[in-house]
Amino acid sequence: MELSLGELMVRAGVVTPQQRDRAAETQRRTGANLVAALVHDGTADEGRIMAFVAERFGLAETVPKPSDIDGAAFGLLPLALLRKRHLLPFALSGPVLDVAVSDPTDLAAVDEIRFMTGRDVRTVLARPSAIRAILEDRSGEAVPGNAAPTPDEAPASGRPARPAEPAGDTPVVALVDSLMKDAVGRGASDVHIEPYDESVRIRFRIDGVLQEVATLPPEMKQALTSRVKVMAGLDIAEHRLPQDGRLKLGAAAGETDVRVSVLPTRFGEKAVLRLLHRSDLVTSLDRLGLERGDRQRFAEAMGKPAGMILLTGPTGSGKSTTLYGMLSELNQPGVNISTAEDPVEYHLAGVNQVQTHGEIGLTFAACLRAFLRQDPDIIMVGEVRDAETARIAVNAALTGHLVLTTLHTNDAPSSVHRLKDMGVEPYLIASAITMVAAQRLLRRVCDACKVRAALNGGQLPAPGIRVEEVRDVEGFHGAGCPECHHTGYRGRAAVYEVMTLSDDLRKLVLRGESAADLKRAAIEKGMRTLRQAAVRKVRQGITTIEEALRVTEPDPAGAASLPPAGAA
Repeated sequence: MELSLGELMVRAGVVTPQQRDRAAETQRRTGANLVAALVHDGTADEGRIMAFVAERFGLAETVPKPSDIDGAAFGLLPLALLRKRHLLPFALSGPVLDVAVSDPTDLAAVDEIRFMTGRDVRTVLARPSAIRAILEDRSGEAVPGNAAPTPDEAPASGRPARPAEPAGDTPVVALVDSLMKDAVGRGASDVHIEPYDESVRIRFRIDGVLQEVATLPPEMKQALTSRVKVMAGLDIAEHRLPQDGRLKLGAAAGETDVRVSVLPTRFGEKAVLRLLHRSDLVTSLDRLGLERGDRQRFAEAMGKPAGMILLTGPTGSGKSTTLYGMLSELNQPGVNISTAEDPVEYHLAGVNQVQTHGEIGLTFAACLRAFLRQDPDIIMVGEVRDAETARIAVNAALTGHLVLTTLHTNDAPSSVHRLKDMGVEPYLIASAITMVAAQRLLRRVCDACKVRAALNGGQLPAPGIRVEEVRDVEGFHGAGCPECHHTGYRGRAAVYEVMTLSDDLRKLVLRGESAADLKRAAIEKGMRTLRQAAVRKVRQGITTIEEALRVTEPDPAGAASLPPAGAA
């Protein structure tokens, strides 16, 4: 936008190509807008430039006076930013902030003001010299809102009071705090701060899907990541290596733990903040929405004194939530429970939780070996990642311990072959495993804007779903509303594929049958596949057919028939 304005001025004879090029260099060096950069050069005629801009955009030029400046409006933004971008906030009208600008095409500056203040922005045109004169006139005054908190003022998050920061950095502090507050309020699981050549993109992962919420100017990238690093206790001087940290946020609904990952990229450091809401901690499997038959299978497996219960699925499928739900039910005064986690996401009273540290040798395998000397009844291993951990976990399950853990496989039957690939013998797998549950998370249709929708549209028939199986189903979709931020979805529901190892299935494992053969046999024994479980949620009006198809994979040939709608 700025270069096109410069080209227009060159073609109109308002400035020369040399003046435009020098202004472009000033822009890159200082961050000023094009008009201010041209005037700063000293060779261009400010009057001709402003007359051209006013005529081009149909704006009247305003001549602000120091006496007209509302101190409350002026104090919303730091002097450093106002000088750099040649901006003059001068009035407040309810939620609207009036700002004088010299370049109406500098939309990045307007977006920055809007995002930092949370207000709508209305712009008027003023000369750079007039804006600069008022900024210089007020530079000796204390700017409201820029003072850093005193040591006695602890932030609302409950973190220790931070040391005083430069006045120009305070809006970045407010910006990051506003981002995190917005993310918590919208139920985001992750915040992505992504630097690019000409912008910084802010995205929230809400109900498993990334949504862009803001685009900021590129000069903010370093300030944003530096602020995040300070909050997470990371080294702000290190820009070449990845860093990980943690912090806590306070909110009316309760404290939120945040895991921070900073990664160097081509255009700067990308920061991802994972929000672990304490209110999301599941204290009962009944809250997960398990179907009646699957809930019974979980209860039977958890009721055994020994054996291995495996949860499988990709990252973000809710495995940790299910694990914590199981641990909460198993956590009794007469039971010794030890967990090895990376990281410890939630703290459970009465459970011995260990954070692994691979760099000092405290791996999952090392934790498991230590647990077996601690007289455990139940062991939870965050993830089986290698052959050593797999072998120790299987041996623990075979020697009188109940072992809960996770694997990364697409479905329940594939977990058997994943363990075999790690070097565990089939006879040990057949003897150790009690139950395997694969899971996924589906977005729920927003209750506030739910409307009826036909199911047998262009998306059907689809692999694993036949039109006749859903022809009589009353479907729904979300029309979009403020409650769901116009996505049509709000919240998520889990779907499970629960495979218990019966004697017949154990024989197939011992014979080395394929995962597909094992899956067919499990379905014959009553296992509901992930695709079938997802379509059942469609039948119940919980999600949409599009979401069911998006999240789950087709079943093998001959395994797609759904149980009756009322079946458990």
